[in-house]
Amino acid sequence: MSKTGSLTNTTVRLGAEELRFRITAAETDGELVAVDVTMPPGGGPPMLHRHACTELYLVRGGAFAIYRQDAAGGTLERLEARAGDVVLLAAGVSHTVRNESAAPADAHVVFTPGDQMERFVRAAAGARSVDEVLALAARHGVEMTGPAPAPPQPNRPVPTTW
Repeated sequence: MSKTGSLTNTTVRLGAEELRFRITAAETDGELVAVDVTMPPGGGPPMLHRHACTELYLVRGGAFAIYRQDAAGGTLERLEARAGDVVLLAAGVSHTVRNESAAPADAHVVFTPGDQMERFVRAAAGARSVDEVLALAARHGVEMTGPAPAPPQPNRPVPTTW
């Protein structure tokens, strides 16, 4: 691996989320990207999606609602991940990660392989509309597979960021 590059420790916004790059694809020959993600209440991708990289979440604070579909594409499972929890999202599995709580949530996230996801995040950070983000997702191998489920409590807003 190479030494820390000029893109390490840069921060981008994707919707309402803030992502700080800790290790970039350039530093790992594309093998992984590591980011710190801060997600406000109601934040997260508005759709279920899948891609060729695996995601590993280490929750540092707050709580994330993680939705993932079984391998057959049927049952949608909801996990609540809190500080100290580690959640693996396998490559090719439809999922989304949301903050359905009233407080910010933050996690250290590793994507592997990381080059395609880093290119998508950096490109989408400059997008001006959801339609533009969706077009960039398609160009970077992120497939939208359906609407995200409604939060379990009716008094919590459905995330609209991204």
